[in-house]
Amino acid sequence: MCRFALYLGKEIPIRSLITDPDNSIIHQSYHSHEREEPLNGDGFGLAWYVPHLSPEPALFRSTTPAWSDVNLINLARVTRTDCLLAHVRAATPGLPVIQLNCHPFVWGRFAFMHNGEIGGFRHIKRRLRERLSDDSYDLIQGSTDSEHIFALFAEHYGQGRGPEGGIESIRQALQAAINSVNELRRRVGIEEPCRLNLAITDGTCAVVTRWTSQDPEKANTLYSHSGGRYYCQDGICRMRPAAESGPGAVIVSSERLNEDDPGWNKIPVNHMVLVHPDLQVEVRAMQAA
Repeated sequence: MCRFALYLGKEIPIRSLITDPDNSIIHQSYHSHEREEPLNGDGFGLAWYVPHLSPEPALFRSTTPAWSDVNLINLARVTRTDCLLAHVRAATPGLPVIQLNCHPFVWGRFAFMHNGEIGGFRHIKRRLRERLSDDSYDLIQGSTDSEHIFALFAEHYGQGRGPEGGIESIRQALQAAINSVNELRRRVGIEEPCRLNLAITDGTCAVVTRWTSQDPEKANTLYSHSGGRYYCQDGICRMRPAAESGPGAVIVSSERLNEDDPGWNKIPVNHMVLVHPDLQVEVRAMQAA
């Protein structure tokens, strides 16, 4: 089912999510705490932003397990960013473990990742592609359901954004993509569950969903944490309280990176987290899909 973490805030070393926390992304690649199957060893990926160099994210993906990739550990040690997406993959049975299928996926200034699955995807794949323009269709390079829903997002975002775009346009396009998937599933009569924990950012704001089509008790987990600054020192990672000026760091992740840090909030099922450009966090109920 994969695991992921998203960070927005004051610049931090990438290792602050990848290697340093007790339940870091690398730790979750071989011993996830909140999945029945603890292994997420079918590749990994990072997307991070360096806004003074480019508005578009850097991308590093590999099919090797995160726990054994020396390049990842060295990159995380010396690289800093104010916006990071990190993902470890547990491939859907039947899908190949190739670099094109590793998350995150990027489009322009957007980076996207997914934890979950579109149940019965092969029965709607062709119909889903028929809803895409040529430009959105060309975004799909691999074979995952995740990349297809990202292309749907791009399609809806291109059609519906206002002259300024912004977080509300991102939210609307992501909700429309989810609605499109589930309308197709209903039309075909698919009964397999659909679980869509989706995370997307443009480097300044983010939208993350926790959604399932069936039993809420089986929804994939999602947490958020915010404060003045996130830091790791001597093997201990903490979120400092926010100052009067407001939050300076936000993490949204599949699992708590430090279980003894009391600030983690579990996101309700069928809700989404909106991280605004000023780092204010809003949890909003999702529309019926």
